[in-house]
Amino acid sequence: MRVLVTGGAGYVGSVVCRRLREAGHAVSVLDDLSAGHRESVTGVDLTVGDCGDRARLAAIFRRARIEGVVHMAASCRVGDSMADPAGYYRNNLVRSLVLLDAMREAGVGCFVLSSTAAVYGEPVSTPIPEDHPTRPTNPYGETKLALERALHWQRQAHDLSYVSLRYFNAAGATSDGALGEDHRPETHLIPNVLRAALDATAVSVFGTDYDTDDGTPMRDYIHVEDLADAHVRALEHLRSRPCGAIYNLGNGTGTSVREVIEAAQRVTGRTIATRDSPRRPGDPARLVASADRARRDLDWVPRSSSIETMVESAWRFLRNRPGGYAG
Repeated sequence: MRVLVTGGAGYVGSVVCRRLREAGHAVSVLDDLSAGHRESVTGVDLTVGDCGDRARLAAIFRRARIEGVVHMAASCRVGDSMADPAGYYRNNLVRSLVLLDAMREAGVGCFVLSSTAAVYGEPVSTPIPEDHPTRPTNPYGETKLALERALHWQRQAHDLSYVSLRYFNAAGATSDGALGEDHRPETHLIPNVLRAALDATAVSVFGTDYDTDDGTPMRDYIHVEDLADAHVRALEHLRSRPCGAIYNLGNGTGTSVREVIEAAQRVTGRTIATRDSPRRPGDPARLVASADRARRDLDWVPRSSSIETMVESAWRFLRNRPGGYAG
């Protein structure tokens, strides 16, 4: 399949592009490089631009004869979304609606969305199935949920075939250490913990009074290579069985912030100092997935489920690139 990956130069996007190419798909990337890195998508057809640029999209669809879209371009920091809700609605929803219109005009009817567990908000039960109530506690989750709802109606009106993949917490790096997490600034826990180990600095623990065993937030971490595999399987599922479907992607196991730090100390062999900080607005106490539906429908089984494996791969990437990507 000839696939356009929006946001393909980002952390998860670059690994998805690699996995798509390994599976024999022809990959084009559209990325404005505001958070992605040109160096992470060498060897693919890269267009630098905005996924809300209708003319640019039409040109890519025509030139590359695109058959399917993996949509990963989005703003994704919970705290920033609380501070700038309108910006998140523009980036995550309005631009995505332009993309859907451009797809329809070009006759592209296959769509995989990078969504999020943030659509659930504070869960009423765990593990969380896909039919759990959706009550986001932050604008980031709200914008992703609004786009999922738009996809449902787009299917009703225009027969769009789509899969929405609700990630829990992406983690780790590729096994060769070439592709990993490098945000500027970095807000995710594992790379910040490892940076603290490398630089002998303290890492902030945001909230120590949650209703969890050790008082720190609990998340379901999923290896980035397992996430990438799910995208390939979703595309191939749509090609053989057009549908509109939603899948959680997680391991079904919760790991607290303090447990991540302990795992990082074991992997690195270094003591990591911590600094207790206030809760971040919009952060639920725990998010743990039920991914039974993805296992059943997509035949998807995470292969790197231990937190030590994820931390070890991220540590390898950081040591390979202590200053991050060059570009």
